[in-house]
Amino acid sequence: MVTPGRPTLAPEIEQFRIQFEQLSAEADALTNPLSDEQFVWRPSSDSWSIAECLDHLNATARVYLPSLDEGISDAIRRGVYSEGPFKYNWLGRLSVQFSDMRVRLKAPDEVLPGTGRTRSEILNAFRAYQVQYIDRLRQANGVDLARARVRMPVNGWLRIPLGSGFELMAVHSRRHLAQARRVMDAENFPG
Repeated sequence: MVTPGRPTLAPEIEQFRIQFEQLSAEADALTNPLSDEQFVWRPSSDSWSIAECLDHLNATARVYLPSLDEGISDAIRRGVYSEGPFKYNWLGRLSVQFSDMRVRLKAPDEVLPGTGRTRSEILNAFRAYQVQYIDRLRQANGVDLARARVRMPVNGWLRIPLGSGFELMAVHSRRHLAQARRVMDAENFPG
């Protein structure tokens, strides 16, 4: 949708924007009908609750957004521009595919869910982070998403295309929202 006074977003940027808006709507649809007890209920001692799935995504955003900022700034400083379409390298594609797999790995300490946050704090933060991703997309509009690089915060040596970085965050969020939905399907989920 074109808004008067705002530049048109490149097609790939617009697709990412739609995904982040959908993630926010999906989280609301998932959590609005839940009681507080259901929101924090864990299927087992080694599983996350719906609250913890969302708070993990918040922790990931806190760590990842500065890397996006760095990648966008570096690309602008170096004049790395293109309208696309973009073709991402094998490392970027592999990073996204790996994040989309339902392989259970221990999350690094930097992105573990916190403790003591209220339901409203977790949900408000989740919505705010989706808005911040969209803000970064607007900043990256016109940047060559395939040639610009973003450093992976947990593995500081790994740099992937900026577009793959945005896609990775969207895929990672969808994966953990699906995990949160599975909590509701668990035996003994509070009624």
